Amino acid sequence: MTLDSLSRDQLESLLAEQQQAYAELQQADLSLDITRGKPSAAQLDLSNDLLTAPLQDTKVDGVDVRNYGGGTGLPALRSIFAELLNIPVDQLIAANNASLSMMHDSLVFALLHGTPEEAKPWKDGPVKFLCPAPGYDRHFAICEHLGIEMITIDMLEDGPDMVAVREHVADPAVKGMWLVPTYSNPTGAVVSDAVAAELAALQAAAPDFRIMWDNAYAVHDLTDEHVKSADILGLCASSGNPNRALVFASTSKVTLAGAGVSFLGGSPENIAWYLSHTAIRTIGPDKVNQARHAQFLGSAQGVLDLMARHREVLVPKFETVQRILSERLGDHGVATWTSPKGGYFVNLDVVDGTASRVVQLAKEAGIALTPAGASFPYGRDPRDRNIRIAPSFPPLEELTRAMEGLATCVLLAAAEKALAA
Repeated sequence: MTLDSLSRDQLESLLAEQQQAYAELQQADLSLDITRGKPSAAQLDLSNDLLTAPLQDTKVDGVDVRNYGGGTGLPALRSIFAELLNIPVDQLIAANNASLSMMHDSLVFALLHGTPEEAKPWKDGPVKFLCPAPGYDRHFAICEHLGIEMITIDMLEDGPDMVAVREHVADPAVKGMWLVPTYSNPTGAVVSDAVAAELAALQAAAPDFRIMWDNAYAVHDLTDEHVKSADILGLCASSGNPNRALVFASTSKVTLAGAGVSFLGGSPENIAWYLSHTAIRTIGPDKVNQARHAQFLGSAQGVLDLMARHREVLVPKFETVQRILSERLGDHGVATWTSPKGGYFVNLDVVDGTASRVVQLAKEAGIALTPAGASFPYGRDPRDRNIRIAPSFPPLEELTRAMEGLATCVLLAAAEKALAA
Protein backbone atom coordinates (compact mmCIF):
# COMPACT_ATOMS: atom_id res chain seq x y z
CA MET A 1 0.00 0.00 0.00
CA THR A 2 1.25 3.49 -0.82
CA LEU A 3 1.89 5.95 1.98
CA ASP A 4 -0.89 8.18 0.66
CA SER A 5 -3.44 5.45 1.35
CA LEU A 6 -2.35 4.76 4.93
CA SER A 7 -4.20 5.97 8.01
CA ARG A 8 -2.30 7.85 10.69
CA ASP A 9 -2.13 4.73 12.84
CA GLN A 10 -0.70 2.79 9.91
CA LEU A 11 1.84 5.53 9.23
CA GLU A 12 2.93 5.49 12.86
CA SER A 13 3.31 1.71 12.66
CA LEU A 14 5.42 2.04 9.50
CA LEU A 15 7.56 4.72 11.14
CA ALA A 16 8.18 2.54 14.19
CA GLU A 17 9.10 -0.37 11.95
CA GLN A 18 11.61 1.71 9.97
CA GLN A 19 13.05 3.27 13.13
CA GLN A 20 13.76 -0.22 14.43
CA ALA A 21 15.34 -1.24 11.12
CA TYR A 22 17.41 1.94 11.16
CA ALA A 23 18.62 1.31 14.71
CA GLU A 24 19.83 -2.11 13.58
CA LEU A 25 21.63 -0.45 10.67
CA GLN A 26 23.49 1.84 13.05
CA GLN A 27 24.44 -1.06 15.28
CA ALA A 28 25.95 -2.91 12.30
CA ASP A 29 28.86 -0.44 12.21
CA LEU A 30 28.78 -0.19 8.42
CA SER A 31 31.34 1.57 6.23
CA LEU A 32 29.88 1.50 2.70
CA ASP A 33 30.38 3.87 -0.23
CA ILE A 34 28.22 4.27 -3.35
CA THR A 35 29.14 7.87 -4.08
CA ARG A 36 31.10 7.87 -7.34
CA GLY A 37 31.00 5.94 -10.57
CA LYS A 38 34.41 4.34 -10.36
CA PRO A 39 35.32 1.03 -11.98
CA SER A 40 35.72 -1.81 -9.53
CA ALA A 41 38.97 -3.71 -9.03
CA ALA A 42 37.49 -6.56 -11.07
CA GLN A 43 36.95 -4.19 -14.00
CA LEU A 44 40.43 -2.70 -13.71
CA ASP A 45 41.88 -6.21 -13.72
CA LEU A 46 40.55 -6.64 -17.26
CA SER A 47 43.25 -4.23 -18.48
CA ASN A 48 46.18 -5.35 -16.36
CA ASP A 49 48.10 -6.29 -19.51
CA LEU A 50 48.64 -2.57 -20.03
CA LEU A 51 50.93 -2.70 -17.01
CA THR A 52 53.05 -5.64 -18.09
CA ALA A 53 53.00 -6.19 -21.86
CA PRO A 54 56.12 -4.79 -23.55
CA LEU A 55 55.66 -2.46 -26.49
CA GLN A 56 56.07 -4.32 -29.75
CA ASP A 57 57.83 -1.29 -31.22
CA THR A 58 58.84 2.11 -29.90
CA LYS A 59 58.05 3.56 -33.32
CA VAL A 60 54.36 3.81 -34.10
CA ASP A 61 53.15 5.45 -37.30
CA GLY A 62 56.76 6.52 -37.85
CA VAL A 63 56.85 8.35 -34.51
CA ASP A 64 59.26 7.50 -31.71
CA VAL A 65 56.77 7.37 -28.86
CA ARG A 66 59.53 7.94 -26.27
CA ASN A 67 60.27 11.43 -27.49
CA TYR A 68 58.67 14.88 -27.55
CA GLY A 69 56.05 16.02 -30.05
CA GLY A 70 52.92 14.64 -31.61
CA GLY A 71 50.42 17.10 -30.20
CA THR A 72 47.46 15.41 -31.88
CA GLY A 73 48.27 12.00 -30.41
CA LEU A 74 49.04 8.72 -32.16
CA PRO A 75 47.02 8.04 -35.33
CA ALA A 76 46.96 4.32 -34.46
CA LEU A 77 44.89 5.02 -31.36
CA ARG A 78 42.90 7.89 -32.83
CA SER A 79 41.74 5.67 -35.69
CA ILE A 80 40.26 3.16 -33.23
CA PHE A 81 38.22 5.76 -31.39
CA ALA A 82 37.41 7.77 -34.51
CA GLU A 83 35.42 4.76 -35.68
CA LEU A 84 33.68 4.35 -32.31
CA LEU A 85 32.88 8.06 -31.99
CA ASN A 86 31.98 8.57 -35.66
CA ILE A 87 34.55 11.35 -36.05
CA PRO A 88 37.11 11.71 -38.87
CA VAL A 89 40.60 10.79 -37.64
CA ASP A 90 42.05 14.18 -38.57
CA GLN A 91 39.35 15.85 -36.45
CA LEU A 92 40.16 13.87 -33.31
CA ILE A 93 42.90 14.59 -30.78
CA ALA A 94 44.20 11.98 -28.32
CA ALA A 95 45.66 13.43 -25.13
CA ASN A 96 46.47 12.34 -21.60
CA ASN A 97 44.27 10.93 -18.86
CA ALA A 98 40.92 12.61 -18.09
CA SER A 99 38.73 14.27 -20.68
CA LEU A 100 37.67 16.62 -17.88
CA SER A 101 41.04 18.35 -18.37
CA MET A 102 40.23 18.96 -22.03
CA MET A 103 36.81 20.35 -21.14
CA HIS A 104 38.36 22.67 -18.57
CA ASP A 105 41.05 23.83 -21.00
CA SER A 106 38.52 24.46 -23.78
CA LEU A 107 36.58 26.82 -21.55
CA VAL A 108 39.70 28.52 -20.20
CA PHE A 109 41.00 29.11 -23.73
CA ALA A 110 37.66 30.66 -24.74
CA LEU A 111 37.55 32.79 -21.61
CA LEU A 112 41.09 34.11 -22.13
CA HIS A 113 41.46 34.16 -25.91
CA GLY A 114 38.05 33.95 -27.54
CA THR A 115 37.08 31.47 -30.25
CA PRO A 116 37.55 31.09 -34.00
CA GLU A 117 34.28 32.96 -34.61
CA GLU A 118 34.75 35.65 -31.96
CA ALA A 119 38.19 37.00 -31.01
CA LYS A 120 36.80 38.83 -27.99
CA PRO A 121 37.64 36.79 -24.88
CA TRP A 122 34.57 35.45 -23.13
CA LYS A 123 35.79 36.95 -19.85
CA ASP A 124 35.19 40.45 -21.24
CA GLY A 125 31.43 39.99 -21.00
CA PRO A 126 28.89 37.99 -19.01
CA VAL A 127 29.09 34.26 -19.67
CA LYS A 128 26.26 31.83 -19.01
CA PHE A 129 25.93 28.10 -19.62
CA LEU A 130 22.84 25.92 -19.91
CA CYS A 131 23.03 22.94 -17.58
CA PRO A 132 20.58 20.08 -18.15
CA ALA A 133 19.76 18.53 -14.79
CA PRO A 134 20.02 16.06 -13.26
CA GLY A 135 23.51 16.19 -14.74
CA TYR A 136 27.21 15.67 -14.07
CA ASP A 137 28.41 17.51 -10.98
CA ARG A 138 31.96 17.95 -12.29
CA HIS A 139 30.66 19.88 -15.30
CA PHE A 140 28.93 22.23 -12.94
CA ALA A 141 32.03 22.49 -10.75
CA ILE A 142 34.08 23.73 -13.73
CA CYS A 143 31.57 26.49 -14.41
CA GLU A 144 31.38 27.52 -10.78
CA HIS A 145 35.18 27.53 -10.48
CA LEU A 146 35.56 29.70 -13.58
CA GLY A 147 32.78 32.11 -12.67
CA ILE A 148 30.42 31.01 -15.45
CA GLU A 149 26.78 31.53 -14.49
CA MET A 150 24.74 28.34 -14.74
CA ILE A 151 21.12 28.10 -15.89
CA THR A 152 19.29 24.92 -14.93
CA ILE A 153 17.07 23.29 -17.54
CA ASP A 154 15.36 19.91 -17.38
CA MET A 155 17.01 16.80 -18.79
CA LEU A 156 14.27 14.71 -20.40
CA GLU A 157 14.31 11.13 -21.69
CA ASP A 158 15.37 12.20 -25.21
CA GLY A 159 17.66 15.09 -24.24
CA PRO A 160 17.44 18.61 -22.82
CA ASP A 161 14.15 20.50 -22.68
CA MET A 162 14.35 22.20 -26.06
CA VAL A 163 11.65 24.76 -25.23
CA ALA A 164 13.89 26.06 -22.45
CA VAL A 165 17.00 25.82 -24.64
CA ARG A 166 15.42 27.91 -27.40
CA GLU A 167 14.28 30.49 -24.88
CA HIS A 168 17.69 30.95 -23.28
CA VAL A 169 19.92 30.94 -26.39
CA ALA A 170 18.23 34.18 -27.44
CA ASP A 171 20.51 35.77 -24.84
CA PRO A 172 23.97 36.47 -26.38
CA ALA A 173 25.55 35.91 -22.96
CA VAL A 174 24.58 32.21 -23.19
CA LYS A 175 27.77 30.84 -24.67
CA GLY A 176 27.16 27.13 -24.40
CA MET A 177 25.70 24.10 -22.71
CA TRP A 178 26.78 20.84 -21.17
CA LEU A 179 25.43 17.54 -22.43
CA VAL A 180 26.16 13.85 -21.82
CA PRO A 181 24.44 12.48 -24.93
CA THR A 182 24.55 8.73 -24.37
CA TYR A 183 23.53 7.15 -21.07
CA SER A 184 23.52 10.55 -19.42
CA ASN A 185 24.94 10.94 -15.93
CA PRO A 186 22.91 10.18 -13.84
CA THR A 187 19.59 9.44 -15.59
CA GLY A 188 20.83 7.16 -18.38
CA ALA A 189 18.93 9.24 -20.96
CA VAL A 190 20.02 9.15 -24.60
CA VAL A 191 19.81 12.27 -26.76
CA SER A 192 17.69 11.41 -29.79
CA ASP A 193 18.77 12.13 -33.35
CA ALA A 194 15.90 14.62 -33.64
CA VAL A 195 16.98 16.59 -30.56
CA ALA A 196 20.61 16.50 -31.67
CA ALA A 197 19.61 17.86 -35.09
CA GLU A 198 17.64 20.66 -33.44
CA LEU A 199 20.62 21.55 -31.23
CA ALA A 200 22.88 21.63 -34.27
CA ALA A 201 20.57 23.96 -36.21
CA LEU A 202 19.58 26.14 -33.25
CA GLN A 203 19.46 29.90 -33.84
CA ALA A 204 21.69 31.14 -31.03
CA ALA A 205 22.37 34.80 -30.37
CA ALA A 206 26.00 34.06 -29.49
CA PRO A 207 27.87 33.34 -32.76
CA ASP A 208 30.27 31.06 -30.85
CA PHE A 209 27.67 29.10 -28.90
CA ARG A 210 29.22 25.77 -27.88
CA ILE A 211 27.75 22.36 -27.11
CA MET A 212 30.11 20.55 -24.75
CA TRP A 213 29.18 17.05 -25.91
CA ASP A 214 30.70 14.80 -23.24
CA ASN A 215 30.37 11.31 -24.71
CA ALA A 216 31.76 9.65 -21.60
CA TYR A 217 29.62 6.51 -21.95
CA ALA A 218 29.67 6.06 -25.72
CA VAL A 219 30.47 2.32 -25.48
CA HIS A 220 29.19 1.57 -21.98
CA ASP A 221 26.15 -0.58 -22.75
CA LEU A 222 24.45 -2.69 -20.08
CA THR A 223 22.55 -4.77 -22.64
CA ASP A 224 23.50 -6.56 -25.85
CA GLU A 225 22.20 -3.58 -27.82
CA HIS A 226 24.89 -1.04 -28.71
CA VAL A 227 23.35 2.43 -28.76
CA LYS A 228 25.12 4.77 -31.15
CA SER A 229 25.38 8.45 -30.30
CA ALA A 230 23.99 11.02 -32.69
CA ASP A 231 26.55 12.38 -35.19
CA ILE A 232 26.64 15.82 -33.65
CA LEU A 233 29.66 17.04 -35.65
CA GLY A 234 28.07 16.01 -38.93
CA LEU A 235 24.75 17.57 -37.94
CA CYS A 236 26.43 20.83 -36.97
CA ALA A 237 28.41 20.96 -40.20
CA SER A 238 25.34 20.31 -42.36
CA SER A 239 23.39 22.97 -40.42
CA GLY A 240 25.96 25.66 -41.12
CA ASN A 241 27.35 25.65 -37.57
CA PRO A 242 30.48 23.51 -37.99
CA ASN A 243 32.23 24.86 -34.89
CA ARG A 244 29.29 24.48 -32.52
CA ALA A 245 30.10 21.11 -30.94
CA LEU A 246 33.17 19.97 -29.05
CA VAL A 247 33.07 16.21 -28.48
CA PHE A 248 34.85 14.66 -25.51
CA ALA A 249 35.50 11.04 -24.56
CA SER A 250 38.05 8.93 -22.75
CA THR A 251 39.14 5.41 -21.86
CA SER A 252 38.71 6.12 -18.14
CA LYS A 253 36.02 3.45 -17.76
CA VAL A 254 37.33 1.31 -20.61
CA THR A 255 40.88 0.49 -19.47
CA LEU A 256 42.55 1.98 -16.39
CA ALA A 257 40.69 4.93 -14.92
CA GLY A 258 43.83 6.51 -13.51
CA ALA A 259 45.99 5.94 -16.58
CA GLY A 260 43.79 6.30 -19.61
CA VAL A 261 43.63 8.45 -22.74
CA SER A 262 41.24 11.34 -23.43
CA PHE A 263 39.86 12.55 -26.75
CA LEU A 264 38.58 15.79 -28.24
CA GLY A 265 36.73 15.88 -31.54
CA GLY A 266 35.70 19.01 -33.42
CA SER A 267 35.65 20.87 -36.69
CA PRO A 268 39.03 21.38 -38.40
CA GLU A 269 38.92 25.03 -37.28
CA ASN A 270 38.20 24.10 -33.67
CA ILE A 271 40.96 21.49 -33.66
CA ALA A 272 43.47 24.03 -34.98
CA TRP A 273 42.27 26.53 -32.35
CA TYR A 274 42.65 24.05 -29.52
CA LEU A 275 46.12 22.90 -30.65
CA SER A 276 47.33 26.50 -30.98
CA HIS A 277 46.75 26.92 -27.25
CA THR A 278 47.86 23.52 -26.00
CA ALA A 279 51.13 23.95 -27.91
CA ILE A 280 52.01 26.61 -25.34
CA ARG A 281 51.41 24.43 -22.30
CA THR A 282 52.69 21.01 -23.46
CA ILE A 283 55.23 19.48 -25.83
CA GLY A 284 52.99 16.52 -26.51
CA PRO A 285 50.98 13.81 -24.74
CA ASP A 286 52.12 10.53 -23.22
CA LYS A 287 52.55 8.62 -26.47
CA VAL A 288 53.98 5.55 -24.70
CA ASN A 289 50.65 5.10 -22.93
CA GLN A 290 48.80 5.75 -26.16
CA ALA A 291 50.91 3.12 -27.94
CA ARG A 292 50.18 0.62 -25.17
CA HIS A 293 46.47 1.32 -25.54
CA ALA A 294 46.55 0.95 -29.33
CA GLN A 295 48.41 -2.34 -28.98
CA PHE A 296 46.16 -3.65 -26.19
CA LEU A 297 42.82 -2.67 -27.76
CA GLY A 298 43.78 -3.46 -31.35
CA SER A 299 40.64 -2.18 -33.05
CA ALA A 300 37.22 -0.69 -32.50
CA GLN A 301 35.86 -4.22 -32.17
CA GLY A 302 38.53 -4.90 -29.57
CA VAL A 303 37.12 -2.04 -27.50
CA LEU A 304 33.58 -3.41 -27.80
CA ASP A 305 34.79 -6.89 -26.84
CA LEU A 306 36.46 -5.47 -23.73
CA MET A 307 33.30 -3.56 -22.84
CA ALA A 308 31.30 -6.80 -23.07
CA ARG A 309 33.55 -8.16 -20.31
CA HIS A 310 32.93 -5.01 -18.27
CA ARG A 311 29.23 -5.62 -18.76
CA GLU A 312 29.52 -9.09 -17.22
CA VAL A 313 30.84 -7.47 -14.03
CA LEU A 314 28.39 -4.56 -13.96
CA VAL A 315 25.06 -6.13 -14.87
CA PRO A 316 24.63 -8.16 -11.64
CA LYS A 317 25.19 -4.96 -9.65
CA PHE A 318 22.62 -2.96 -11.58
CA GLU A 319 20.18 -5.87 -11.32
CA THR A 320 20.70 -5.89 -7.56
CA VAL A 321 19.90 -2.18 -7.33
CA GLN A 322 16.71 -2.65 -9.34
CA ARG A 323 15.63 -5.68 -7.31
CA ILE A 324 16.09 -4.03 -3.92
CA LEU A 325 14.45 -0.75 -4.92
CA SER A 326 11.50 -2.65 -6.36
CA GLU A 327 11.11 -5.03 -3.41
CA ARG A 328 11.58 -2.43 -0.68
CA LEU A 329 10.08 0.72 -2.19
CA GLY A 330 7.90 -0.32 -5.10
CA ASP A 331 4.65 -0.80 -3.18
CA HIS A 332 4.97 2.33 -1.05
CA GLY A 333 4.86 5.06 -3.70
CA VAL A 334 7.79 6.88 -2.09
CA ALA A 335 10.29 6.81 -4.95
CA THR A 336 10.87 6.45 -8.67
CA TRP A 337 14.10 5.37 -10.30
CA THR A 338 15.63 4.76 -13.70
CA SER A 339 16.45 1.41 -15.26
CA PRO A 340 19.30 2.44 -17.56
CA LYS A 341 20.47 0.50 -20.59
CA GLY A 342 23.99 1.80 -20.15
CA GLY A 343 26.29 4.11 -18.26
CA TYR A 344 27.27 4.02 -14.61
CA PHE A 345 24.35 5.32 -12.55
CA VAL A 346 20.81 4.84 -11.35
CA ASN A 347 18.85 8.03 -10.77
CA LEU A 348 16.63 7.88 -7.67
CA ASP A 349 13.89 10.43 -6.93
CA VAL A 350 12.45 10.20 -3.42
CA VAL A 351 9.59 12.09 -1.78
CA ASP A 352 9.96 15.83 -2.37
CA GLY A 353 11.79 17.52 0.47
CA THR A 354 13.40 14.35 1.83
CA ALA A 355 16.57 13.72 -0.22
CA SER A 356 18.78 15.68 2.18
CA ARG A 357 17.28 13.78 5.11
CA VAL A 358 17.86 10.44 3.36
CA VAL A 359 21.51 11.27 2.73
CA GLN A 360 21.94 12.40 6.33
CA LEU A 361 20.36 9.23 7.70
CA ALA A 362 22.52 7.09 5.44
CA LYS A 363 25.68 8.89 6.52
CA GLU A 364 24.85 8.40 10.19
CA ALA A 365 24.38 4.69 9.47
CA GLY A 366 27.76 4.38 7.72
CA ILE A 367 26.54 4.54 4.11
CA ALA A 368 28.16 7.26 1.97
CA LEU A 369 25.96 8.72 -0.77
CA THR A 370 26.55 11.56 -3.21
CA PRO A 371 25.25 14.75 -1.55
CA ALA A 372 21.61 15.52 -2.24
CA GLY A 373 21.42 18.09 -5.02
CA ALA A 374 24.88 17.23 -6.41
CA SER A 375 23.37 16.56 -9.84
CA PHE A 376 22.12 20.16 -10.07
CA PRO A 377 23.99 23.45 -10.63
CA TYR A 378 25.26 24.95 -7.39
CA GLY A 379 24.12 21.76 -5.63
CA ARG A 380 20.56 23.07 -5.47
CA ASP A 381 17.82 20.60 -6.24
CA PRO A 382 14.66 22.74 -6.10
CA ARG A 383 12.57 19.77 -5.05
CA ASP A 384 15.16 18.16 -2.74
CA ARG A 385 14.33 14.74 -4.11
CA ASN A 386 17.22 13.58 -6.29
CA ILE A 387 19.88 11.06 -5.27
CA ARG A 388 22.48 9.54 -7.60
CA ILE A 389 23.33 5.87 -7.04
CA ALA A 390 26.68 4.57 -8.28
CA PRO A 391 26.66 0.75 -8.20
CA SER A 392 29.94 0.04 -10.00
CA PHE A 393 32.68 0.27 -7.38
CA PRO A 394 31.73 -1.80 -4.31
CA PRO A 395 31.71 -5.61 -4.29
CA LEU A 396 28.25 -7.08 -4.78
CA GLU A 397 27.83 -8.02 -1.11
CA GLU A 398 28.63 -4.47 0.03
CA LEU A 399 26.38 -2.97 -2.63
CA THR A 400 23.53 -5.18 -1.45
CA ARG A 401 23.94 -4.04 2.14
CA ALA A 402 24.19 -0.39 1.06
CA MET A 403 21.02 -0.58 -1.03
CA GLU A 404 19.06 -2.32 1.74
CA GLY A 405 20.20 0.42 4.11
CA LEU A 406 19.34 3.15 1.62
CA ALA A 407 15.84 1.74 1.20
CA THR A 408 15.34 1.88 4.96
CA CYS A 409 16.46 5.51 5.01
CA VAL A 410 14.09 6.43 2.16
CA LEU A 411 11.12 4.82 3.95
CA LEU A 412 12.03 6.38 7.29
CA ALA A 413 12.34 9.88 5.81
CA ALA A 414 9.09 9.47 3.88
CA ALA A 415 7.18 8.30 6.97
CA GLU A 416 8.59 11.19 9.02
CA LYS A 417 7.41 13.70 6.44
CA ALA A 418 3.98 12.13 6.05
CA LEU A 419 3.37 12.28 9.80
CA ALA A 420 4.62 15.86 10.01
CA ALA A 421 2.17 17.04 7.37
